Amino acid sequence: MVIVGLCVLLLFVLLGLIFVYMERKVAAFMQLRLGPNRVGPKGILQALADTFKLLLKEGLTPKAADKFLFYVAPFIVIIVSMLALAPIPFAKGLQMYDLNIGVFYVSAVSSISVIGILIVGWSSYNKYSLLGAMRSGAQIVSYELSAGLSVVAIVALSGSMSLGDIVESQRTGWWIFKGHIPAIIAFIIFIIAGTAELNRAPFDMAEAEQELTGGFHTEITGMRFAMFFLSEYINMFVVCAIGATLFLGGWMPFHVGHFESFNKIMDYIPSIVWFFGKTFFLVWVIMWFRWTFPRLRIDQLLTLEWKYLMPISLFNMILTALIVIMKWHF
Repeated sequence: MVIVGLCVLLLFVLLGLIFVYMERKVAAFMQLRLGPNRVGPKGILQALADTFKLLLKEGLTPKAADKFLFYVAPFIVIIVSMLALAPIPFAKGLQMYDLNIGVFYVSAVSSISVIGILIVGWSSYNKYSLLGAMRSGAQIVSYELSAGLSVVAIVALSGSMSLGDIVESQRTGWWIFKGHIPAIIAFIIFIIAGTAELNRAPFDMAEAEQELTGGFHTEITGMRFAMFFLSEYINMFVVCAIGATLFLGGWMPFHVGHFESFNKIMDYIPSIVWFFGKTFFLVWVIMWFRWTFPRLRIDQLLTLEWKYLMPISLFNMILTALIVIMKWHF
């Protein structure tokens, strides 16, 4: 257990460094710029320089803040990110804890992070922090419904809530291909709702600089800010890992029906390469959203969920149930 814990901490650090560099390079690519190119070859040490800078920053606490809650909130957010990684199968036989209700567990645990955000917003004793936290809470709770219903579609198709079983059910083809139209609709809704739950652009109303300065982490400085920053990237990894596991086969290679010769060639690529390749592809898509679409207003953000995504998700559930009952999926 100690070794697993150390591996998770190492994974956190590596993913944080990789995603910070990747975010900047993707932004530069979208805006026809070079991005980081000074610190280290091709700027690969820029993230390390940023980490060192945050370590040297003084951690300030507002005089009127609730100090205990103000200190505890970053730990709640980072611990939730760690817990959500537990049932995810990274490769064949590489899984921290295979729960028979893995999908339910991830949905339940990931929703706890909103408590950390609300706590830090309230305990900061700052109106911008409180407004940002309330917006974030409303946003996460709203979009969780659509994300949950899109996940239920795959649970219905695979007949299991275990992430390991869901990956095994895709041995003859990924659900996004063999699940017909409901799987494609569920995938699109999952990516949109997942991006909104992460508070990332174009759904970053909780951190709208023009209105709320820095949103819920206006008063957060130093390593406490680094913990919130890191948890956002780890949550993005978790969302993309779940998306890859449910819709794109997880660590399962790309198999086409019973074409044995083609499938054997695909099997030569290690399963962990398949998993991280699919996950990083979805991370790139979410980063692509950030540098392509303008930020939504808060009313547009909630309208998108309650008037569009939610009804489509409910209709998609009925369509999925019909396909499962009639055995129309491959």
